[in-house]
Amino acid sequence: MKSSGLRINNAELWGGAIWFAISLFVLEQGRRLGLGTVNAPGMGFMMFWLGIVMAALSLGIAVQAIKHEGPSVRALWTDTRWVKTLIVVVTFGLYGYAFISLGFLLSTIPLMLVLLRAIDPVRWSIAIPLAFGAPILVWWVLERLLQIQLPTGIFEIG
Repeated sequence: MKSSGLRINNAELWGGAIWFAISLFVLEQGRRLGLGTVNAPGMGFMMFWLGIVMAALSLGIAVQAIKHEGPSVRALWTDTRWVKTLIVVVTFGLYGYAFISLGFLLSTIPLMLVLLRAIDPVRWSIAIPLAFGAPILVWWVLERLLQIQLPTGIFEIG
């Protein structure tokens, strides 16, 4: 359906505008860190160019939103599963709090289990091996192969 003009409650227009503002911030922070040259990139080289790409993509979304009618902001929030959203927010908050004190493995395994069972429930026969296997595999790759030290927590596990 063709739009007859600019609609202020167009969700895609707002999304494009917000991401454009974020991209300008990323771009400026990259510039402040120093760009360097192509042969000797500075600290902000990647951030600056990431900001450019983000700005281009967000402007593309905003232009499309002006040309074509997109969904309203209200339409995006219909049928939202607020309880599950709250579970995710609380779970990640607890994970962030427990990460240093319990360590990577002892905090990530329960996180995975809660997310696999509470959001879009997965059978226990899949959830338990995945909740244990994925963090252990990630820990092994990071610690053993890449030699990146992860927090071990008060129990010194991992």
